[in-house]
Amino acid sequence: MSKSSPPPSATPIGSGPAQEATGVAEGADRLVVGLDIGGSKTHGALWRNGDLVAEARAGSANVQNVTADEAARSLRELFGELLPDDAARSIGRVVAGSGGVDTGADADRLRALIAPHAPGALIEVIHDTRLILAAGGARTGIAVIAGTGSVAWGVTADGREARSGGWGYLLGDEGSGYWVAREAVRRALHRHDVGLLPDTLDAAVLALNAVTTPTELIGLFHSGTGRTYWAAQSRAVFDAARDGHGDAAAILDRAADDITRLVLDVASVIGVPGPVVLGGGLATHQPDLQSRLRDRLAAAGTDDVVFLAGDPVMGVRFLADG
Repeated sequence: MSKSSPPPSATPIGSGPAQEATGVAEGADRLVVGLDIGGSKTHGALWRNGDLVAEARAGSANVQNVTADEAARSLRELFGELLPDDAARSIGRVVAGSGGVDTGADADRLRALIAPHAPGALIEVIHDTRLILAAGGARTGIAVIAGTGSVAWGVTADGREARSGGWGYLLGDEGSGYWVAREAVRRALHRHDVGLLPDTLDAAVLALNAVTTPTELIGLFHSGTGRTYWAAQSRAVFDAARDGHGDAAAILDRAADDITRLVLDVASVIGVPGPVVLGGGLATHQPDLQSRLRDRLAAAGTDDVVFLAGDPVMGVRFLADG
């Protein structure tokens, strides 16, 4: 856990007064584009004078998960769906929330990919946890993402910030969808090593991967299938836990412990216990994880807990109005 650096500045590519003024003619519609760039997909929204007028989805544009070419292609597809090319210069502001935005250089790389689609616009690149908090209607508190990866970030009214986790799957992401699925694969391999036949959880993992023996999972796991592929398989663990499988439930208990620890780490640094706003696929779609997190956070003295019902990108409207 460590304090985060201040958010990268919201200056456009090739910053300078001239470029800031080139985007929207006086009296034109005020267009704002919001981007939520996750590990597996990018969700975009377009507001005209404060009214939501379009949404689009494309592949991930997070360059920690995909190549720069793939990210550029996803952004091209998304902006093409949001508005015609000849309207691009009407965009006055882009707010892009993405994982992996830990330094100014990270923000600059993403801003450079966005700039061709919004020439002259003010492009603000922020960590995607900021979208979570804003989508929950809060300007201060702690935001958590529990999806393909995992991270917590918090901010106080006087601007103090802290984060915990979000280091990527090679260094962390405990409690994430990727982590849950990986633990199920590790369990299947260990059971095979000690001579046990596959049980219902093992069988579900094998079936999802269209293999017949646990040892086939080794090559598959190292074949470049990617963390998004494995994160999607976390559903096998949730299904098994609902059916009463003890080890599956234990994996979810550990996931909830790890995510709770992220929250408590942040709270210990900024001195603010909540509200806690949780987003990401696991946090929003898995009630068994939600109940575990509510119990653990309540036991730690945090009762103001919100699981997002809407999409994080809608937090851009909240930020833009601020």
